[in-house]
Amino acid sequence: MVVVMQGAENNLVSRVYGNGRGWAFSRKDFKDLGEGSTIGWNLMQLEDSGTIRRVLRGVYDYPRYSELLQAQLSPDIDSVAQALARKFGWRIQPGGEMALHLIGLSTQVPAKAIYLSDGPKRSYTIGQTSLVFRHATLKEAGFKHRESGLIVQALRALGQERIDDTVKVKIRAWLPERLRARVRKDTQRATGWVHEVIVEITNE
Repeated sequence: MVVVMQGAENNLVSRVYGNGRGWAFSRKDFKDLGEGSTIGWNLMQLEDSGTIRRVLRGVYDYPRYSELLQAQLSPDIDSVAQALARKFGWRIQPGGEMALHLIGLSTQVPAKAIYLSDGPKRSYTIGQTSLVFRHATLKEAGFKHRESGLIVQALRALGQERIDDTVKVKIRAWLPERLRARVRKDTQRATGWVHEVIVEITNE
């Protein structure tokens, strides 16, 4: 259903549509559009119309839809994690198994999606998936580029003995060329062998 609104309400809807299906968000993502109570009311109206869906208390998504199944798909766990991080002001980094999935080295979404965070320890249940935030030092969660942390966590999850040319080629294909030098520099403080592998992946 398409919802027609005016002014700030229309800007809110445009932002939801503009981020595409699968995007998860909270009221905080619209704080520049008006008062919190007004934004909350608008979100409630969009939920009632079926345009958005409540995933957790205070967190919604613009559901992905399967034409084949003729049904909404499960929430994007990574997008929900990012929405929670923005809502609470955390810096987060997907843990090893989730990093492998996001890079494309694993096709399965982990039953327990673990994220490192500089915020408190928290856990949520989203459908059949447990979303867990584990407190970590800023060194572990504080890379400048999200891609850096994903690669570091994925390599650690695999372990040095399981990293072969196939893995390196897949990561290199996933990492945009414009970010390769930046990621190489960004990960200098990573464990010795991890950074050595990243140098191999990112060198021209």
